[in-house]
Amino acid sequence: MAKLGTLYLVPNTLGDDARIEQLPWVLPSETMTQAAKLQHWIVEDAKTARALLKAIDSVTPLSCSIQEMQMGEWRGAARNAKYGDAVKPSDLLKPLLAGNDMGLMSEAGVPGVADPGAELVLAAYQLGAVVKPLVGPSSILLGLMGSGLNGQRFAFQGYLPHDTHERSAKLKQLEAESRKLQQTQIWIETPYRNTAMLMACLNSLSPQTLLCLGIDLTLQSEMLATLSIADWKKRYPNEAACAPLQNRPTVFLLLA
Repeated sequence: MAKLGTLYLVPNTLGDDARIEQLPWVLPSETMTQAAKLQHWIVEDAKTARALLKAIDSVTPLSCSIQEMQMGEWRGAARNAKYGDAVKPSDLLKPLLAGNDMGLMSEAGVPGVADPGAELVLAAYQLGAVVKPLVGPSSILLGLMGSGLNGQRFAFQGYLPHDTHERSAKLKQLEAESRKLQQTQIWIETPYRNTAMLMACLNSLSPQTLLCLGIDLTLQSEMLATLSIADWKKRYPNEAACAPLQNRPTVFLLLA
């Protein structure tokens, strides 16, 4: 049996601004060198993938042009089915069977973490392929690192409910678990719901609970701060005051 290719997990930047200037700060040279060698790709979003590869090319020349690359998109089984896309992970991973190395890239951050790439990683293992994660930015870990909260015990919750009452109940549940286990709770939100999420935190959580906001991490507009709920209320007394946070990628962390 022919040797299978390796699936490289290639991190993306966390935003579009000054991508070329960002690269030395967020991607090691070894990560860019390996990415530049790959001709076969599976990506969450082709537009952002091409933008990163174009930026890498300015630092480490690509082995072939972006137009010559084979690039399939994978947004997750559920989302693909919703839009009538019948492609399967095994279909996208066929180059591995022919002995070709492949790259897997998220729309932002690291593949497989809060990202549908995990399904492809599992499928690659089922084929018997080697999986190699490469170093790059993760908003979840960067937020935890900079929060000052418990980095020994933490849990990532993905997205919380959108319904107002369900979201409030979930926040209180996470606060109770955090208090009981001394565990940092981490979650993300769709950027256009940032203000609603922050106001839900301020209205649902105890005044002494610590809340960290990690906004635009690694970007020039980065904001990272940890305050008690009582102090956040002083800074953002109402939803209108939260307007500058809207539509900016944000990681939320709490410790009760």
